[in-house]
Amino acid sequence: MSQTFTAAAVQMVSGDDLAANLARAEALVAEAAGRGAQLVALPEYFYLMPGDEQARLAITEPFGAGPLQQRMATLAACHGIWLLAGTLPLAGSQPQRFFNSSLLFGPQGQCAARYDKMHLFGFDDGAERYAEADTMQPGDSVTSADTPWGSLRLSVCYDLRFPELYRHGPAPMLITAPAAFTHTTGLAHWELLLRARAVENLAFVIAPGQGGVHPGGKRTFGHSMIVDPWGQVLACHAEGEGIALAALDLDRQQTWRTRLPALQHRRINS
Repeated sequence: MSQTFTAAAVQMVSGDDLAANLARAEALVAEAAGRGAQLVALPEYFYLMPGDEQARLAITEPFGAGPLQQRMATLAACHGIWLLAGTLPLAGSQPQRFFNSSLLFGPQGQCAARYDKMHLFGFDDGAERYAEADTMQPGDSVTSADTPWGSLRLSVCYDLRFPELYRHGPAPMLITAPAAFTHTTGLAHWELLLRARAVENLAFVIAPGQGGVHPGGKRTFGHSMIVDPWGQVLACHAEGEGIALAALDLDRQQTWRTRLPALQHRRINS
């Protein structure tokens, strides 16, 4: 197992033009791969951030088939990278609901893992209202993937507020958290949550986000980050399109886990 590798968190400001969003995602992934990234992560909803949330229902796909999944598989194989397709809309089993699914593709284009977002965001302060449960169906299982750098735990955005998701089973080496955090909640909690999840699990956290203003006036926080197991921010892209890229040192991670064996000291296991 390689002891150091390069990861990239891609930040986007996706709009309501599917073709344009996909083209930008492909260009940014190509840039990240060209800069040496072996694992590239796209943000939540990279494919579409419409003014009307119902628009995603029209492009849902069955798992394992469909143009969005095929395009991401091809992109991963083209660059020979591990690619986290932030989230894609997969067909749900409930009427007028879809799974907000994070898919990990391997360097041959194979789908290595699927995680359906378990915790659906709800927020209403009188000025802003979000209710993902209006269009989405929650997932019901924790998902990890085997990678060349160890176990990777998949999660999405609002999941960051539920630490038990990351404590389930063996501690992961890597955590992915593609997001579209609102500017309001992101300003208060985004970095705090990312660093907390990294420290308590002694894991690297790779968190690509949406970072700008979208159709309908929605504003996302951005600040895509890569955080190390000691809670240090290795890379951050604050606003607008861009890439947070960093080298992840697995030897140092093991040193931290040896010197501070908190994971072995757990008394309450999920």
